[in-house]
Amino acid sequence: MVKVDINCDLGESFGRYRLGEQEEMLRYITSANIACGFHAGDPTVMRETVALAIKYGVQIGAHPGLPDLNGFGRREMSISTQEAYDLVVYQIGALQGFLTTKGVTMQHVKPHGALYNMAARNRELAEAIAQAVYDVSPELILFGLASSESTKAAERLGLQTVHEVFADRTYQASGALTARSEANALITDEAQAIAQIVEMVKEGTVTSVQQTKVALRADSICVHGDGVHAVAFARLARRELEEQGIQVQAFR
Repeated sequence: MVKVDINCDLGESFGRYRLGEQEEMLRYITSANIACGFHAGDPTVMRETVALAIKYGVQIGAHPGLPDLNGFGRREMSISTQEAYDLVVYQIGALQGFLTTKGVTMQHVKPHGALYNMAARNRELAEAIAQAVYDVSPELILFGLASSESTKAAERLGLQTVHEVFADRTYQASGALTARSEANALITDEAQAIAQIVEMVKEGTVTSVQQTKVALRADSICVHGDGVHAVAFARLARRELEEQGIQVQAFR
C-alpha cells in the first residue's frame, strides 16, 4: 500500500491567537512542525501546541527558522555554516524542553521558510543543518525539499530523511519551488492542488509550470496552515488521499 505523511507548520503565532484553529488542523495531519521562537512562536504557544499535538496523536517536530520575526523567516539572510548549525541546535533544544516535560519524543526537524529554501540549494548550508540535527540525536528525522541538497546532505550523513512536497506551491522544471515573488507561486484552486498531490504520491512526478513532468519522491505533504481555508483543505486532502487507497500516517 502507498503511504504518505501530512505535515503542517504550527505554533506560528503569539499568545493564544489561532490556537483553536490549530486544534482543528491537528485532526487531519499526522506530523506537526512547531515554531521555536526565531521566526514565530513564543514559550506559551510552544507549550500549548505541544499539548494539542499529543492530544490528537500527532507526531512532533522542531521548525527552526532564521532570527527574523518581522519578516516571518521568509527573507534570506547571509549566515555562516557555523551560525546555521548553532541556531538549529538552539531551537531544537527549546522545543525539546517542552517535550521532555510531557515525556514524549521528538520525531523530526524541518527548517522553516528562507532557511529551508537556502539549504535546498546550498550544499554547505545543508550539511551544517544536517550535522546539527545528527549531533542533537541521530534518531531524529530531517524533512527537506524532495531531491534537494537538504535531503542529499541528510542521506550522506545517515539520517533518516523525508522528501517533502507541497500541495499549494508550483514547481519549476528543475524541481525547485517557484519563488513566492512570482505571480504563479501559489496554487489557490483546491481541485488543482488535490490533483497535484495525488500525482506526486501515486506517480512520483509533478507537472511543472513549464508543463514538463518532473520526477520526485513524496514522503510527506506539507499543507500550510495560514491560508483562509487551510483546515477545510487539509480535511479534503486527507479524504481524497484515503479514497485513492493511500494510507496517511506519520513515520513513528
